[in-house]
Amino acid sequence: MRIDSHQHFWIYDPNQYPWIAKGSPLQRDWLPADLRPLLAKAGLDGSIAVQARQTIEESRWLLNLADHYPLIKGVVGWADLRSENVGAQLAELSKHRKFVGVRHVAQDEPDDRFLLQSVFLRGIGKLKQFKLSYDILIYPKQLPAAIELVRRFPEQRFVLDHIAKPFIKEGILSPWREQLRELAKSNNALCKVSGMVTEANHTHWKAADFKPFLDTVFEAFGEDRLMYGSDWPVCLLAAGYEKVFGLVEDYVRPLTPAARDKFFGANAARFYGVARE
Repeated sequence: MRIDSHQHFWIYDPNQYPWIAKGSPLQRDWLPADLRPLLAKAGLDGSIAVQARQTIEESRWLLNLADHYPLIKGVVGWADLRSENVGAQLAELSKHRKFVGVRHVAQDEPDDRFLLQSVFLRGIGKLKQFKLSYDILIYPKQLPAAIELVRRFPEQRFVLDHIAKPFIKEGILSPWREQLRELAKSNNALCKVSGMVTEANHTHWKAADFKPFLDTVFEAFGEDRLMYGSDWPVCLLAAGYEKVFGLVEDYVRPLTPAARDKFFGANAARFYGVARE
């Protein structure tokens, strides 16, 4: 099964999505009917829908979409991992077979060590019993905390979103490169090759801008712990779906067919525990 491991849906409301700038191409509804032809053109069977709002209602809404659209192979939703009631929230959501993981928008937290706050760690510790993964959404400055997080929970499955959003536009590799390699030493951590174009120059990026970052990621994680993600429709700030897909498709072309199959779906299907319908 070929899977886009990271994309979003929403019905646009400025109060619900304050991070979407006025006049942005994102300022409209983006739903499965919009994604379906893009996946088909890329030869992909489906996607993992990832939360874009930090509410339980967001998780329920995505799961309802998944009930109606088979292309949604799994949902990474939101639950309040800092709540004393997080166990009940996870129990409710995980009854749905397509609820596969949880994400918190840690990149927006003012504390660079937010991931290591005691109440958050308590919530992370609840995920394994429900067979749920955790998506790590951070900026490079938060990588030290992420490294410690994955070490504290060696039996918990983690995946790093958007290669930690390095400074691609500026071409700055360190200390992101060294810290990414350190994170990759933990075998319970995977990485999504996603969200890169929005960290580059939105109007003048070229494939060569990404090569040193891609080289680092592929060397660090290897073919068994990497997965393709479009970050659609957010990617539209810098490129259409076809260009985003083509960028990584060109990069992995020298790999073996088996390695490409892992990257474009097998690793994501295994990590999230999704099956072909």
